[in-house]
Parts: sequence; structure tokens; C-alpha cells
Amino acid sequence: MNRSELIDAMAKQTGATKADTDRFLNAFTSIVEKNIKRKEGVKLVGFGTFSISKRKARLGRNPQSGEEIQIPARTVPVFRPGALLKQAVNTAK
Repeated sequence: MNRSELIDAMAKQTGATKADTDRFLNAFTSIVEKNIKRKEGVKLVGFGTFSISKRKARLGRNPQSGEEIQIPARTVPVFRPGALLKQAVNTAK
């Protein structure tokens, strides 16, 4: 499902207009992004948690040449699914 399909589905389910739904989705993603940058994250009980994770510097390998390369440390966004989402996925058929 892409962004426009998500907006269509949300608008249909809520009865809101597509324009309003697009604004709601933009607001949600903006708030999640700002809270992750502040290292606060967003917790949606049962659904999941948006947060950040630090990755250590490590040694990698260039697949074409086989040469070893240094991969620098970095911070990455992470989503951890909640119990209800995990349960829904495991019972879905």
C-alpha cells in the first residue's frame, strides 16, 4: 500500500475528506519525526513504538572488490511493533 492508497483507505473508513486525511497523515509523520529527533519517540500502546537506535562503527566489505571498509557509527530510526500488532499479524490469514 502506498501513501495515496493509505489516504484513500483512511478517508473511506473515517468519512473524512481526502484533503483532511492527507493533512492528518502529514501531521502524524511530522510529529513522529520531531519526537524522534528529540530522542523522545512515540509510543502507541498495542500498536508499536517509534524511536531511535545507535549503531556502532564496524568493519564491512565492498562486495565488488572484497576490500575492507570502515562503516561509521550512526543513529537510525526504529519501529518496534506492539503486542496487539504482533498478535494481529500472527492470526491473519
